[in-house]
Amino acid sequence: MHWVTVRPPQVARCWEKHGTWLRPPLLIERRLLNPDTAGLQVLEGRTRVGVLRGRLREHLHVATEHRAWVGCP
Repeated sequence: MHWVTVRPPQVARCWEKHGTWLRPPLLIERRLLNPDTAGLQVLEGRTRVGVLRGRLREHLHVATEHRAWVGCP
């Protein structure tokens, strides 16, 4: 809840109304950094991902789908 309250009001409204972030985070496939790994790495937007996890934990409104920018090879 802290990170939502210290952001501009439109951020909190977006979470309450849509259950997701105002701007999608930026992720890349981990194999871009190390070919032997799998999964995604957050490059920009850690706070947004943290807010999402916190809202899930607190049983607050969270959308079933979210947008994210994903860089891949």
